[in-house]
Amino acid sequence: MLHSKISTIMKGTVLAAVLAAPVAADELSFANFTPPFHTINASVIEMLNAELTGATGGALTVRGYHGGELGAGPVEQYVRVLQGVADMGWGLPGYTSSQFQKTMIVELPNAIPLDMPGYEALWRAYDEHLSSEFPGTVPVALWTSEPNVFIMKEKVIRTPADLAGLKIRVAGATAAEVASALGATPVQMPINEVYNALQTGLIDGVITGSSTLNDFKLDEVANSYTFGANLGRLSFYTVMNQARYEALPDDQKAALDAVSRIPVSQSAETAWNGTADAGVAEARTKSENTFVDLTPEEAQVFADAVAGVVDAYVAAVGGEAALAAMRGE
Repeated sequence: MLHSKISTIMKGTVLAAVLAAPVAADELSFANFTPPFHTINASVIEMLNAELTGATGGALTVRGYHGGELGAGPVEQYVRVLQGVADMGWGLPGYTSSQFQKTMIVELPNAIPLDMPGYEALWRAYDEHLSSEFPGTVPVALWTSEPNVFIMKEKVIRTPADLAGLKIRVAGATAAEVASALGATPVQMPINEVYNALQTGLIDGVITGSSTLNDFKLDEVANSYTFGANLGRLSFYTVMNQARYEALPDDQKAALDAVSRIPVSQSAETAWNGTADAGVAEARTKSENTFVDLTPEEAQVFADAVAGVVDAYVAAVGGEAALAAMRGE
């Protein structure tokens, strides 16, 4: 359904954007649905601005519009860029899972090892397997979060049985299947709604990366954390309106190309991991928190419980070759 909407939008807006685009861009607007203290700002928005400003002598800059100033809905980020409301924006494929079926393979438990950089996996697969999922835009960065963990309120998770009947927030359809396989009831919602949902008891916990402890202050409402199971990870994109990109002068386009893909993706993922490490270190100092660090044997029980879901998803989207590419096979 989203592909149909995108196709319609492209017919009506891309040509107009090409005709209306200035010969030389002065400033690229970047839509950010999170506050300016979020990790995305320094690691992507400010990095792009610094690199492009330096490479073009100030002829091309990037300005972040934070807190949803260009549109509050996180789910609409991709369409917002496609329509030209913003020149650039970032988002989560999981919010519109049907569009990013193969991209989201990287989010599956055990799709890639816990110590493999997600941005490398995504770019290995992009050109041949994932590019069709990004119509009308030029991907500037693709990366993943730190590995997912259980972040809970008043519930301690040591085995899949501990999740029976619990309401667990997930970011997308694949994570929902994983939660269900573990015996939980998945609740899909944007991350910026999780704080209130945990605080009020609408959900019992969340499967997500621990960078959210700082970026979304989940440490204030959660008190139990389980590490060690390969629960997958979240994936992210930064995209640019294709017509806007193609309208840039050649030297400015070259400057953007030089920092796009691996450099800015690595910057983002490194920052996500740094934010996660800092949040976990602080949370471990608080006596009211419970931390469960699973042994390899305990983690394997979780892997066994979700193995069927992973295999079924990859087969359903014809993603075997994409998964192999992500793994470097």
